[in-house]
Amino acid sequence: MKILVTGATGSVGRLVVDELLALGATGVRALTVNPAKAALPAEVEVVRGFIGRPSTLAPALEGVDRMYLAPVIETNAEVCRMAAAAGVRRIVDLAGAKGDHWQAIEDGVEACGVPYVHLEPGEFMANAELWAAQIRAGDVVRDGCGSAANAPIALEDIAAVAARCLVEEGHEGRSYELTGPESLTRRRRVELIGEALGRRLTYVDLPHDEFVQQLEQAMGEYAAWYADGMRQLAANPQRAVPTVAELTGRPATTFAQWARDHRELFTP
Repeated sequence: MKILVTGATGSVGRLVVDELLALGATGVRALTVNPAKAALPAEVEVVRGFIGRPSTLAPALEGVDRMYLAPVIETNAEVCRMAAAAGVRRIVDLAGAKGDHWQAIEDGVEACGVPYVHLEPGEFMANAELWAAQIRAGDVVRDGCGSAANAPIALEDIAAVAARCLVEEGHEGRSYELTGPESLTRRRRVELIGEALGRRLTYVDLPHDEFVQQLEQAMGEYAAWYADGMRQLAANPQRAVPTVAELTGRPATTFAQWARDHRELFTP
């Protein structure tokens, strides 16, 4: 069985490659823009290409049975049609909550007719890196919507689920909401980072407009969309769901553990 991992040097795709190998998968093919710099394991077949440029994909799709689809909305529908024409028999896509910005990913996959598995993670724990510069500089984090509560998920857990959906049977036609194991406010997450560092961090809530302006430095045009989402979570907290543990057979990563594992991000 040939499995193509698109975005194989990206934040999730690279971890999917590792998870597939850990599950004993053979015939793993990794798509990357620069194979020479990819530094992928020797047992992985590395091919040049980018799903944002469909004209580069024909060689990568040849002989592929199953594909992990990284989210690139602009070319998603065309890539899915190419996968169907090449004979791909399952697509595991990374999307988001139904009806949100990433709905186009699921729509494109379903329209091409290939059996699918939709992965719908919420916010990534890695988004906490937005606070890294402030924490490295001092003990005060100026942010917004401190009472907004959701259940962020570790990238490693997304990858573990994706790998199982690629190699196991029984997942086709399913949509899996993915979260971490607990719902936490933004303020509490900052406190947990402080605990991991052995420091006491203070969270300062910014007015909404200032929050958006601050986010623009890292998120550009998506800052207002992100801030509006946080405001909604303050009114309607996201619940945690047990999907990761149910599919992988192990507990999902807690934010406290993630913070301990990534202390270097926040250390001067």
